[in-house]
Amino acid sequence: MEPYGYYDFSDEGYFDEALAAFDAEEGSDENDLHDILHRYWGYDSFRPLQLEIIQSVLAGNDTIGLLPTGGGKSLTFQIPAMALEGLTIVISPLISLMKDQVDNLRKRRIPAAYLGAGMTRSEADYTYERLRQGRLKLLYLAPERLARENFIARMRGWNVSLIVVDEAHCISQWGYDFRPSYLGLSLLREAFPLVPVLALTASATPQVVNDIADKLSLRNHAVFSRSFARPNISFLVRITEDKASKLVTILNSTHGSAIVYVRSRKRAREIAEMLITAGISASYYHAGLEMHEKSERQEAWQTDRTRVIVATTAFGMGIDKPDVRLVVHIDLPSTLEEYYQEAGRAGRDSEHSIAVILASSRDKAVFARRLNEAFPERDFINRVYDEVCRFLDITMGEGFGLMYDFNPEVMCERYKLPLRHTLGALSILSRAGYIDYIEETDSASRIMFTCSRNDLYDLDTDDATDTVLHALMRSYPGLFADYVFIDEVTIAHKCSLQPDDVYRILISLRRQHVLSYIPRKRTPYIYMSMNRRPSCEISLPREVYADRREAMAQRLEAMKNFVFDSASCRVSRMLAYFGENAPRPCGKCDVCRASVHMPPFDPDSFDRRLDEFFGMIAPETKLDIRSIAPYYPHHTAEVAERIRYLALHNKLKIEGLYISKL
Repeated sequence: MEPYGYYDFSDEGYFDEALAAFDAEEGSDENDLHDILHRYWGYDSFRPLQLEIIQSVLAGNDTIGLLPTGGGKSLTFQIPAMALEGLTIVISPLISLMKDQVDNLRKRRIPAAYLGAGMTRSEADYTYERLRQGRLKLLYLAPERLARENFIARMRGWNVSLIVVDEAHCISQWGYDFRPSYLGLSLLREAFPLVPVLALTASATPQVVNDIADKLSLRNHAVFSRSFARPNISFLVRITEDKASKLVTILNSTHGSAIVYVRSRKRAREIAEMLITAGISASYYHAGLEMHEKSERQEAWQTDRTRVIVATTAFGMGIDKPDVRLVVHIDLPSTLEEYYQEAGRAGRDSEHSIAVILASSRDKAVFARRLNEAFPERDFINRVYDEVCRFLDITMGEGFGLMYDFNPEVMCERYKLPLRHTLGALSILSRAGYIDYIEETDSASRIMFTCSRNDLYDLDTDDATDTVLHALMRSYPGLFADYVFIDEVTIAHKCSLQPDDVYRILISLRRQHVLSYIPRKRTPYIYMSMNRRPSCEISLPREVYADRREAMAQRLEAMKNFVFDSASCRVSRMLAYFGENAPRPCGKCDVCRASVHMPPFDPDSFDRRLDEFFGMIAPETKLDIRSIAPYYPHHTAEVAERIRYLALHNKLKIEGLYISKL
C-alpha cells in the first residue's frame, strides 16, 4: 500500500510523461472526451447527463449537477481536470472518501493528492512542493482547510482551473447535512472569481438548489438534473413488531447481494451475528473497525464471498458495486434525502432491485426523540460549552486557534451528560462559530527511516526484527525520504507474525532511533474558533437554531409520513418532495401493489403453473420455491399451504427451500 495524499517522486520521468499527456488533451472536443473516458476508465459511453455537465464546465460555466447515487458524479470533474490546463480543486467533507478517490486515481496513473486532518507537517509540505512544481492535476481538500490562516493566500500561487464542491447540499442552511465549514467556500470563490465552479449532489430539494447557487455566488449557472425516479427499484414498507424475524424472511425469499442499514455500531454487530446464526452469509461494517478489517469485509462483500453487509449509514459512499439487489433499513432514516441516497445503492446496474423499510408502531416516537437530540435546550448547550472547556482545560479568554484531541464519550461519562444530546449541542456550537467540532478522523500508521541504509547493516537485531525490516523495504519505496503509510497487518502476514508483534518491533526500532513510527490514530478534534468566553454570552442566531430546528422538524415529518401513510404511491410522494411530478403511480411500491385487485388463489391454476415450471427444467431437477413466490406476491401463505398439501399427497418432495416432482 502506497501513501495517500502524496507520491514517491523518485521516478520524475513518469510525471513528466503523464503531465505531457494531459497537456495534449487540453481543449478537448467530444471525441477527445470519449477517448479519455475509455483510456483511463475503460468505458465506451457516458451515463446520462455526464457529458452535458462536462461540456458545460469546459465551456467555463458555473454548473450544478444533481445526479442520483451511482450516477457517476466523480467523472464529471475528473475528466475536465484532465482536459483543462492547471489544477482542479475538489472540496469534499469525508476524509475516507478523499483517500479512496485519490488512491483510485493514482492506480489509473493520474496525479492526485489530498490535504486533510491527520497529516503530518512533513506530509503536507511534500504535497505543497508538488503543487508549487505544477505536478498535480487534482487536489482534494477538506472544507476546514480553507479556514486556516494564509491558506487561500497560498492557493493564489497555484494555477487553478476548476473548483468542485462535492456533496454541495452541505453548504445550504436548508440541506439535511449542513456543515458550517462549507460556508468558507465563499472566500475561495472571491479568490478565484473567473474560475468555473461545479457543485454536485445526489439529492436536493429546489430550495436547497437555490441556496447552493446563492452561497457559492454562481453566475448564470446551468443546472443539470436527472429524474429522481428509480423505476428498477421497488420501494416497500413492512410494518412489523419483530424486525429480526422479518429481515430473515426477506433475505430468505430474495437473491443477491444485500445491505442492511442500522444506526449504531453495536446494532450492526448484533444483527450480523443474528443473521449468521440463521444461516445467512453476513458481516458488519462501521467506522470503529480497524482499517484492515474494513478493507477485508468490504472486499469480501464486493466479491460476493459475503452476501449481506450490516452497516451504519456512511457505508456505501464511493463504493461501486452495481449488483446490489436488496437494501433494507431496519432502523428508520431521519430524512428522505438520506433514505434516497442509501436505498439508491441498490440496482445501479438497472436490474430490478428492492428497497425495504422495516418499521414498528414504536418507531413513530423516534422522530420526536431525534429532533430533541439534535436541538437540545439552550441551557443544555451552554452547559456543554462549559464542560468542553473544562474537559480540555481551556481557561477563560484563552484557546483561540488551538486544536485538541477530543473524546465526547469520555467527557459525557465524566460529567454525566447524555451522549446524543451532547453531540447535538456540539454541532450547534460549531454552526454558531464558537468551536469547530471535527468528527472522527482516521489516519493510517506511517513510518520514515531516520538512519541511513548503511546504519541498518550495523544493527544487532533478532530474526523477527530483521524480517520486518526487510518486509518494509521491499513493500514501501521512499522510506528514507519521507513518511510512508503502512499497514501492520499486511507486514505481519508477509513475516508470518502477529500484528501485535509487528507493533512492538516498530516501537522498539523507534526507541533505537532507527525510524520514526506514528501509529494509526482515530479521534475527533475540537478546534477553538475563538477564545473561551462565559457561556451566558453565547448567542444562537435564529438561522442557527430556531430556523434549523423547524427545517429538521419538517424533514422528519416528511420521512414519518412516507413510512406510515399508505394513502398514495410512495414513489410519487418522494418525487414530489424533491420537486418532481410523477406522471403516474409507480405500480411497484407496496401501496400500489395493495391497490391492485387480486383474484382469489386458485389451487388448480397453481398446479398447472407448477407443471409448467417443472416442464422447463431437466427431469429430477430441484426447483427453488423462491422462484415461484414472485408470481403470487399476495398469496404467499396459500402457496406454502398448497406445496405442503401436494407433498402430503406424494405429488412433491420438499428438501429445505427446494421441491422436486415425484
